[in-house]
Amino acid sequence: MLQTTIAGSLPKPAWLAEPARLWAPWKLEGEALAQAKIDATVLAIKMQEDAGIDIVGDGEQARVHFVHGFLANLDGIDFAKKTIMGIRNNRYEAEVPTVTGPIRRKGSVHGAEARAARAHRKGKLKFTLPGPMTIVDTIADEHYGRREDLAMAFAEALNEEARELEAIGIDTIQFDEPAFNVYMPQVAEWGMATLEHAARGLTCTTAVHICYGYGIKANIDWKQSLGGEWRQYEDTFPVIARSAIQQVSLECRNSRVPIDLIRLLDGKDVLVGAIDVASDHVETPEEVAATIREALKYVAPDKLFPCTNCGMAPMGFDTAYGKLAALSQGAAIVRKELRQPRA
Repeated sequence: MLQTTIAGSLPKPAWLAEPARLWAPWKLEGEALAQAKIDATVLAIKMQEDAGIDIVGDGEQARVHFVHGFLANLDGIDFAKKTIMGIRNNRYEAEVPTVTGPIRRKGSVHGAEARAARAHRKGKLKFTLPGPMTIVDTIADEHYGRREDLAMAFAEALNEEARELEAIGIDTIQFDEPAFNVYMPQVAEWGMATLEHAARGLTCTTAVHICYGYGIKANIDWKQSLGGEWRQYEDTFPVIARSAIQQVSLECRNSRVPIDLIRLLDGKDVLVGAIDVASDHVETPEEVAATIREALKYVAPDKLFPCTNCGMAPMGFDTAYGKLAALSQGAAIVRKELRQPRA
């Protein structure tokens, strides 16, 4: 019980990409870059194991960005045709490629790092993919016209990739959908349908990650505008609860999310964010334990998985891994408490 895991990305080594920067360009190219991505993946697994994390991931070491890393091996996308567009309902702008034709997977996107991760990991292994709605919110479209049609095309490509990852031996496939916290009505209208299409036919554990974003200024400023309570989950959790997705990863640590909203996920595994990715403060194990204890008021111990709030790609290397150690140690404190006989 209380198996720890990560939301997705981890900082990249300085020899691979510029530290503490989102969308950091690679420092290498060609065969040297390909090998460095594998080396960084193995290192990320080893450091998670050393920190005591139970369900480890690849740390998204082979991707410049969690969305655009998947787009790299798809037909129908013109990477030379850049468009400046608002992302997450114009929370911030980014230069993105443009969809100019039918979306098709050319071949394996993440198979190389998944196989390397599986070869060097004997225990449970998790792999993350961007969700269809979030991809649509992070790319320009000059072909499909309707966002839901574009999302379904991406869902088909994601499903092909997910099935390959499952065949490689991945235990959990998580789809990252921060857009679910922005376009709440659309989640029920078409977002969940495209997500379930991406996960269809999988027999491994499936998860969806919904958060309030990386610890970058645009997201931190947005959070300050949300008031005393962040209730976006209240709209999306009932939709997810009715879905076939088995696990839900959410943000809790240092957030204004009412913790009792977890009740809306009855029947699902809940990955409770107990590590703040928008602060360089390394949580103490007791701070982590306090978040877990609060969540346990609404989730059974065997359904609760202590996790990070979001990805940690823009964070300092040592800070991130210090936080992972605290996550593991905090979970251990609460496990011990739960095993103690009651007086």
